[in-house]
Amino acid sequence: MKPSELILKIKNGEMDEKLKAVYVSDKAVEEQKPRYIRTIETFIDMFGDDRDAMVLSAPGRTEICGNHTDHNNGKVLAASINLDAIAVVAKNDKLEINEKSEGHGLNNVDISNLLPDKECFGKSSAMIKGVVARLDELGYKIGGFDACTTSSVMGGSGLSSSAAFEVLIGNVVSYLFNDGKIDPVEIAQASQYSENVFFGKPSGLLDQMASSVGTFVNIDFKDVEKPVIKKIGFDFANSGYSLCIVDTHGNHSDLTDDYAAVRGEMESVAKAMGKSVLREIEFDDFKKNIADLKDKINDRALLRAMHFYKENDRVDTAVDALEKNDFDLFLEQITASGLSSFMYNQNVYTPANPTEQKLSLALCVSDELLGKGFRVHGGGFAGTIQAFVKNEQLEEYKTAMDSIFGEGSCHVLIVRPVGGTRVM
Repeated sequence: MKPSELILKIKNGEMDEKLKAVYVSDKAVEEQKPRYIRTIETFIDMFGDDRDAMVLSAPGRTEICGNHTDHNNGKVLAASINLDAIAVVAKNDKLEINEKSEGHGLNNVDISNLLPDKECFGKSSAMIKGVVARLDELGYKIGGFDACTTSSVMGGSGLSSSAAFEVLIGNVVSYLFNDGKIDPVEIAQASQYSENVFFGKPSGLLDQMASSVGTFVNIDFKDVEKPVIKKIGFDFANSGYSLCIVDTHGNHSDLTDDYAAVRGEMESVAKAMGKSVLREIEFDDFKKNIADLKDKINDRALLRAMHFYKENDRVDTAVDALEKNDFDLFLEQITASGLSSFMYNQNVYTPANPTEQKLSLALCVSDELLGKGFRVHGGGFAGTIQAFVKNEQLEEYKTAMDSIFGEGSCHVLIVRPVGGTRVM
């Protein structure tokens, strides 16, 4: 279908059901229409209206429980959210990808050369090339395409804007060249590969997996090549609570070393015990060896290892609580997760700037207002916290957070029922 025809069908309401399958409510569908039309119009302006085009979407994600466990083959509970990245795309007849993100310049990516380049670390063009390169290695068809993208996933929010973008590119390759047959797990793995090898960021697999698979999802990364994925049948809409993400607008400059240290220190414990990652070591064996380990590795590494083991248990309990509709027990696990992240994993503020503690302040105020159900969100050190707020307290909580961190800092989210997908 030509891009101009897509616009006409959106305006006429012919795409409403397709949009509602992704965005859930009629109100959300109406809110999305101008955004979709604007992105398609940009595509026409840049690339013309003479080819068939499609529109795809990949969501941001919220980490419900399981903070910094995935990179050591641990367990997580996550959910896809209504904030997403979308792309209007069409094939071209070249071995190049032209991608224009709203508010940014044009990325031109040569896919005749699919080798990583350290000079491109940190650039979105590297993410694109990395995803395509990995899918090519896995034997899937690839090709050139033109794309206009836009994202409502706030950068640096802990909602994984980069993972949403990577998963979006994976779905473009899947639907443009492989009839939509690339498994969401493989797209997630290719996205993580891209971020690690091409983008230069040592991330785990949680972000990409939650974005790609979608809805409430429990993921066990014991075997990273074949993670165990379970969707959770919990009706959050009728829980009496809302999910809030509070952006504290902390300084995100140069936190890569802080993120890398969490993973590196956990792995240093494992290596001292002859293994690669903590999941390969039983908790009882770790406890028995603490006295010997403290002379080999730093104390913070031991604390972070303890967080890893206890956090895996909390994920199991939280999943079980949701499946049994025991929301009070679920909230207890969320609170315990947050406390452990603060005390043991120590990723609530950067040690490079200990006097800036916006996340700590947000957690403190949440404790005063809510008493339970709040924690650091995402990688930590700066950015966002997560809170489950009773609906009758929502206005009070949102007002308080916005007054401290700025208007619009508290985002009320919904859980999206699908991951990366073709919308139309």
